[in-house]
Amino acid sequence: MNSKLRTARIVLPVVMGVLCLVAWEAIVRGLRISPHILPGPADIGRALVEDWPLLSAALWVTLKITASAFVSAVLVGGAIAILFSLSKWIELTFFPYAVIMQVTPVVAIAPLLIIWVDNVQVALLICAWLVAFFPILSNSIVGLNSADHNLRDLFRLYGATPGQTLRRLRIPSAMPYFLAGVRISGGLSLIGAVVAEFVAGAGGQGSGLAYRILEAGYQLKTPRMFAALLMISCTGVLIFLATSWGSQRILRRWHESAMERES
Repeated sequence: MNSKLRTARIVLPVVMGVLCLVAWEAIVRGLRISPHILPGPADIGRALVEDWPLLSAALWVTLKITASAFVSAVLVGGAIAILFSLSKWIELTFFPYAVIMQVTPVVAIAPLLIIWVDNVQVALLICAWLVAFFPILSNSIVGLNSADHNLRDLFRLYGATPGQTLRRLRIPSAMPYFLAGVRISGGLSLIGAVVAEFVAGAGGQGSGLAYRILEAGYQLKTPRMFAALLMISCTGVLIFLATSWGSQRILRRWHESAMERES
């Protein structure tokens, strides 16, 4: 039964995707829709092959910004969460400002950062980081504060220091929450990078996929637009699969949620 479920989890989405692509191609050809309005999957695939050198270079630029923002969000968000967990006064003082940073649209902040920061790539990185770090911060804070109070009392009874309680109880208890934030942050890093590139509109050799989409739109090369969108979507899916796989590998031996997914 488990093997059937695992097979169905892969086969059913693939079959549905193939059917949708076939229907899409049939509708475009049957209605004779211009590729400038709505290209079919065949046109998109052709554009992906023909423009691969241009799009792959742009993808690499976007990936570098995404990866840098993601790693920075994990490190900084986790460190700030630990700092907040050690002092309730620090959390009460600074957490509202983290919320303000999160709810402020990145499209409103990006133009200012581009003006203030000389390096466009650094400005894009900051924008993507602003989008990605809050899920890790908020989830980690919840996890660190969710350690069983009975175990906390037991640690205190045996004379454990705050650092020992943090390392041996609170951080392990927070890992599922932290890893859930990591899964969310991975996709948001990509979204933040793409949105920041749209706002910056930076062209040239160091352009990301967002600029290539804008460029293709100006040139009415709609198949190239769809090809770039496909690359962004596939990148997001791969990021989610990688973070989910890593989370399951970390938790599967001791946490109930991962063990339930395996059973």
